[in-house]
Amino acid sequence: MEDFRLKVFHSVARNRSFTKASSELFITQPAVTKHIRALEDSLGLRLFDRRGNTIVLTEPGEVLYRYANQIFALYQEAQTELNAFKNQLTGSLRLGASTTIAQYLIPALLASYYERYPHIHLSLMNENTEMIEKAVLAKEIDLGIVEGQKHHAGLKYHDFLKDELVAVAHTGSRYSRLQEITLPELATVPLVLRERGSGTLEVIEEALHRRGIRLSSLQIVMHLGSSESIKSFLEHANCLGILSTRAIEKEVQSNTLKVIPIRDFSLSRTFSFVHLQGQPEGLAANFMTFANRYFQRPD
Repeated sequence: MEDFRLKVFHSVARNRSFTKASSELFITQPAVTKHIRALEDSLGLRLFDRRGNTIVLTEPGEVLYRYANQIFALYQEAQTELNAFKNQLTGSLRLGASTTIAQYLIPALLASYYERYPHIHLSLMNENTEMIEKAVLAKEIDLGIVEGQKHHAGLKYHDFLKDELVAVAHTGSRYSRLQEITLPELATVPLVLRERGSGTLEVIEEALHRRGIRLSSLQIVMHLGSSESIKSFLEHANCLGILSTRAIEKEVQSNTLKVIPIRDFSLSRTFSFVHLQGQPEGLAANFMTFANRYFQRPD
């Protein structure tokens, strides 16, 4: 049903590479070049420019790429609706999830979804919240699951699950002797936190701001890119970290990490589905419904 020449263009534009497009489409590189030249000839416009060893979209190329994204999204919606007549969902669903969610929340969900819909091809982008939102806006993914604040008017957010952040210390650290800590005391303790752009750090910063405390006033010794790297760091340092309760379940149970309550201070947040403005359709809507039912099931 798809225009293969447009599909070749879309692959080259998305990968910024003729070689990667040929590998993705299982055709030779000369064939890719032939299809692009034929498309340019039919349009009477140049779609790509070469700059050294890289290729870039021309202005007409950028316009066509934008419309190609919309066209293939419509193809996918049409395929989903038509396959519903056969009572069998098929197609591709491009998901994105912020780091904590991708690591600790949805692997079991994805496995269950695959068992229910084995003919749907799933892909998952794992980045921080900021990057996932950008990918949704660029139509690089169909649906994201993010943490933290709602940032973009061009995106629609649906609250999904509650989560809590807590201060933790390795049980070999001197800080593990603490039974609790106050906010003023927290400002004197070396901390290791997530990186800028992460939903985790944003929630911490916003909660501190409500109490009149700047993030820069804390003794942050390092920002790291994942909960796993923070846990490994804590194993070898006398520091506190602030992590999702979902990220530390195994370590708390095995007594390698200890939660240190922060007196009169809550770090709660909501995980949210995010997609372009409008109602989600097709496989994205199907996945959201499935996920909500999955997490509402009895244990």
